[in-house]
Formats: sequence, C-alpha cells, structure tokens
Amino acid sequence: MLLQLKSKNFYFVFLADLVLFLLAHIGAYYTRFEFKLTETEIRHMMSALPYILPFKALVFMSFGLYRGMYRYTSVSDMWSLIKASVLSSVVIITVLFLIHQFSGYSRTVFILDGGFTLFLTGAFRVYIRYLYQQQLFGKEWKNAFFNVHRQDQKPVFIVGAGDAGEKTLREILDNPRLPFRVTGFIDDNVHKHGRAIHGVPVIGGIAALCEAKIKYGVSDVLIAMPSAPGPQIRKVVEACEACGIQFKTLPGMGELIDGKVSLKALRDVNYADLLGRAPVELDMEEISRYIKGNRILVTGAGGSIGSELCRQIVKFHPEELILLDNSETNLFNIQMEIQHRVRYQHFTTIFGNVANPDLTERTLNRYDPHVIFHAAAFKHVPLLEVNPWEAVRNNIMGSKVLIQKAVEKKVDKFVLVSTDKAVRPENIMGASKRVCELLMQSYTGNGTRMMSVRFGNVVGSSGSVIPIFRDQIARGESLTVTHPEVTRYFMTIPEAARLILQAGAIGSGGEIFILDMGTPVKIVDMARDLIRLSGKEPGRDIDIVFTGLRPGEKLYEELITDGEGIVPTSHKKILVIQHNGKWNGLGSQEAYKKWLLNGVDDLYRLAEKQDGCGIKDKLKELVPEYKAQECEYVL
Repeated sequence: MLLQLKSKNFYFVFLADLVLFLLAHIGAYYTRFEFKLTETEIRHMMSALPYILPFKALVFMSFGLYRGMYRYTSVSDMWSLIKASVLSSVVIITVLFLIHQFSGYSRTVFILDGGFTLFLTGAFRVYIRYLYQQQLFGKEWKNAFFNVHRQDQKPVFIVGAGDAGEKTLREILDNPRLPFRVTGFIDDNVHKHGRAIHGVPVIGGIAALCEAKIKYGVSDVLIAMPSAPGPQIRKVVEACEACGIQFKTLPGMGELIDGKVSLKALRDVNYADLLGRAPVELDMEEISRYIKGNRILVTGAGGSIGSELCRQIVKFHPEELILLDNSETNLFNIQMEIQHRVRYQHFTTIFGNVANPDLTERTLNRYDPHVIFHAAAFKHVPLLEVNPWEAVRNNIMGSKVLIQKAVEKKVDKFVLVSTDKAVRPENIMGASKRVCELLMQSYTGNGTRMMSVRFGNVVGSSGSVIPIFRDQIARGESLTVTHPEVTRYFMTIPEAARLILQAGAIGSGGEIFILDMGTPVKIVDMARDLIRLSGKEPGRDIDIVFTGLRPGEKLYEELITDGEGIVPTSHKKILVIQHNGKWNGLGSQEAYKKWLLNGVDDLYRLAEKQDGCGIKDKLKELVPEYKAQECEYVL
C-alpha cells in the first residue's frame, strides 16, 4: 500500500475512478427518470454521493484494482472489476435502505449505478491499454492519432494464425521498440480467412503470399508455427523464396517453455526446423528413478553429446554429477555453463583420459558412481582413417578400461554411446566403436547392467557437416559435398541425449538400443536447403562442388547389420537388438571374452608401434563384417 501511495499513476487512476463513480451515479438517475429530474431526485442524488464514492473506492482498493500496471489490463483484471462493482452495489443497496432517511429512494437507480460503474471504469482501463499500444504516451502521439506509422516499422506478415501467432502480434503491439507493423496473417486454414486477430485480418493461405506481398508492400515474414512438421515449414520457406520475401521463425516450444517467449528470440530458420522431427516424449518417472539422488559419471562430458547429457541429467537432481573429459576447453565450457547458467553446484570436473587405468580407478574409487554414461570417443572418420592408433588408444582402450573398472566397482548401470558407423563398418572409426559394443556385451552379466545406444549424425555436433556448410556460406565459398548420392541419418543433439537417458532406463543388460532416426537425408539436398535458408540460390549465388568420398566414408549408413534381430521397446522411438547368444562360435561368453580381450591387447601393441596396416588386419579378425579399405600408411 505504501508503494502504491508513492506512485503518481495511483493518484491519477484513483481520482479518475472517483469522477467515473460520480458520473455513473448521475447517469443512473438521469436514465431512471428519463432525463427529467425533480428537486427531490436531485436532493436524493446529492445526499447519497458522500456515502457511495468513498465506499466504492474502498471496495475497488480491497480488490487490488489500483495495484495493476494498467497498460497490461487483462481478463483477470476485468473479472476483479466485475466482482468489485457487483459487491459495492449489493452492499450499498442493502445498507442504505436499512437507514430510515433513504427509505424513499429508487432501488433501480442503484442497480443502474452498478452497471454504469462497471462500464465506465472498465472502458477507462481498456482505453489506457489502447493508448499505450498506439504509443499516445510517447513522442509520436500525433502519428498514432492520425494513423501515420513510423518510418522504421517494417510491414510484416505473420504466418500462422494460431496461439503462437496471436502471442507474436500481442508482443509487437505491446512493445513499441520492435521495428514491425503486422499488416496481416497468412494461414492455410480456410475457416480463418476473412477473420481478424486484435484487428489484424487473416488474408489467405500460403498460395496467396505473392499477391498479398504486392498488395500490402510486405518484404518480411515472421513464421509463428513452432509445432509445425518439417514439410509444412519447408512449404512456407519455399513460398517465401519464390516471392522474394525474407523470413524468420519463432523458437520451438521447448525454447518457449524455457522462458524465451520474446520476439528478441526470433531467429533465422535453421536446418533443424526442416528436419521436422517431433519432440521426444520421455518417461520422466522412469528416468528419475535411476538418476535422482544418485552419483552420475559422464565421460566425454565436454563433447556435443556428453555436454547435452549433462544438461539433461541435472534436471533430474542427481546427488552428484562427475564430468570427465580430456579436452581442457570443452570441460571448462560445460563447467561454466552448469555452474553459472544452470545454477547447479553438485558437480566435479576431472581433466584426463579414460584410457588411463590409474585415473579411471581413482575416479571410481573416489566418487563411487551409480551410473556411467560413456560418451568419450574420437569420431572424425577421415582423421582416424589415417591415424588408426588413436582410435585404438582412445575409443577401444578407453572403453575397455572403463568397462573393466565399472564391473570391479559394481556400478549399477553402464551406457555406451555408439554410432550407426559401427554397422558393417567401412572405416576405422566405425570398426573401433563396434569393438566397444562387443566389449560391452562380453562383460554383461557381471553385476553391472551394460547397454549400448546406437544412432546416426546429430545436427550441429562437433565436426558435423552443417557448421562446415554455414562457415562456407558465410565466407561466400562453394559448398563441398563428397558425393551426389551420399546419404545420412540426422537428429538433434537434445533429442539424442534424451533418448540415451530413456534407453538407460529401459535396459536390463546386454542390449544394443537403436534410436529412431527417421528418414535419411541426402547431403546435397541439405546443402541446397541451407543455401536457400541463407537467402541465396544454389548454382547462382553459391555453387556446390563434389570432391569425392573421403578415406573410410560410406555412401549410406545403416542402423542394423545382417543377423541382428531388432524388436520394439516400451518407447516408440527406441528399438533394441538382443544378443544372439552364439559368441562367435566359441561356445561360451567367458571364452569369447578371453578371445576378444587378447585381440584388444594385440591392437594396443600395434597402436604403440603405430602399425596402421596391422591394426586394420586385426580389426578385420575381431569384426568380420568390417570392410577395410586398402592400407596406405606413411608417417
């Protein structure tokens, strides 16, 4: 209340309401007696005012009608106004007619008084909001009064006349600093055509965009369709390109929920929009059961997948999160993000390599994790193809050491992050990850529930093609694609991390989970889309150059190999491959594990000698489906 008394707006609205109360009471008398007042009615009117005005003001104040910011008057404010008007009228009628001197007064007058009070005070508040929206309280009141628009306000269309479109328009109306003036909505729903949202008409569908552009002089479009599927977004983008209109899109629903509901968050359409992958639904309770209150170790915590795993894990409130990475910069970045942006403090950072047995053993002894997510791996195919010893040291030996120590420490769950390149591998990277999968399965049944999660490329990850394309576009260079037919599966980083967490909840031990990657995408089509999304035309503004397949690169990626039986799980986006129990014809799991570990030791000795050809030959022995390219190693 003291803060209200310090506000000049309080006195302005309070005094205005007193005047409106007065006008409402006078208007009620003139209406009741058809604008012919006798001296008696005038005397009655004047004698009641000293009671009515302060009482109404007191009721309005008790309902908080002077605490609001009037430029944001809403439905809830109007509901409070209705309650205050009705209550004040009922009390006034009841009290006044209990007093003898008011017994001859007209009851109808006081009923009309309540109605006029509601109408006048409500209209006053709505008008204040209207004035703010029309900028009548700024320097440009003349322009607003005469409907002259500011020169810096660009006329725009909003594509999507739904909830997101309405929010976009409302923010533009409420924020005079935004350089937009919405002249119409575009929506393919014919039932909305000819209608209006906050006075702005729904002009027509996407097919009418070019004609509407000319008619209304619009050169920009705001796409307010955050939940639309990829093909629908693609249709809008293609229509904008055909009409020569610039376009931006609202953030996705996840971003809106995170509190970014602002036109400051409008961004250029990116390739993740065009993938059109529906948001992943998680069984939050199932994930929470094995994360909440437990100690979680993430290896490769600073990488693309590892860092996103950390962001997702902290939402489930683990007892402690242990971040391990051998990249100083990446580890520092994720540490700063978790500490300062996420505001999560129960974490520890360890700078080192999981292939170091002493470091790994000390880490597990010190922090005793319940769950390990093993995301640490080298994954750049061409680099590993010419430096295969690094794939052996980091990917294979790192996994072997961590798996062995996890079993010794009786860690409850171990989740290995794998790749679709492990399926019928044609490169060192894929073969090394397949060996990791085999190691995981060979140790299954020793008290630690081990499983692997296999998926394809993630949009925007370190070393992925999209950041490379964007950099080439920014420099005005031709986009380099290895082959016109090269095809890959794609998903977003958050989607991959969420599904890894879900697979960890489902797994009982020994499974290889496969994430639903949707439809594979041709890299050349992706390149063309990104050029268009940058406002340029492929072949005219930016060329696409085919450079030939790189060492170890495949035309197509697969998610399963011959003989792997794949079955659905309780989650529609996750499939599972169960081990066939044949153990490579060696008779038992123990015999197979011994044979595999001997082979891994041989690989390590070859890596120490940097014998690339020997490493390839040994990988062929351990992974019979590995199709190694011809060995040409020169150091």
